[in-house]
Amino acid sequence: MQTPRVVVVMGVTGTGKSTVGALLAERLGVGFADGDDFHSRANIEKMAAGTPLTDDDRWPWLDSIGAWANQHGGVVGCSALRRTYRDRLRAAAPGTVFVHLAGDRKLIENRMSHREGHFMPTALLDSQFATLEPLQADEAGATVDVSGEPAEIAARALAALEKLGGPNP
Repeated sequence: MQTPRVVVVMGVTGTGKSTVGALLAERLGVGFADGDDFHSRANIEKMAAGTPLTDDDRWPWLDSIGAWANQHGGVVGCSALRRTYRDRLRAAAPGTVFVHLAGDRKLIENRMSHREGHFMPTALLDSQFATLEPLQADEAGATVDVSGEPAEIAARALAALEKLGGPNP
């Protein structure tokens, strides 16, 4: 059995991982999972209170995402901020490719301040940027700018995947 192809839409909070990830999955004709849905209640409460997660908080969350990705394939939105997190996802779902949504901190903070019903406060944005380790040259993936509308960003992500050898080899 061939391992399902997985695209992880990654980046700091507020970059549009859920919105762009869902649009990208739709364009690819595959399923989408929002990494936020895999968080434990304790993790959500911790973040909502303005406390950054530790690696120990993240491991079970990443393992759940990796298990979903390996079983289903498709697109998943997940911050995947550190190389070790991405390595863990790749170990669970070999062949995973990353689309790093990146942009100006002020733009991202502005978007976060206008979204409703999300547990992540803008106060954690600095800790997210401090934790972020951009994709390295030996990692399968591409960085995509988050300026513009979600459809434009999804189109750039799709074009980046095609340059990597196609979204669905």
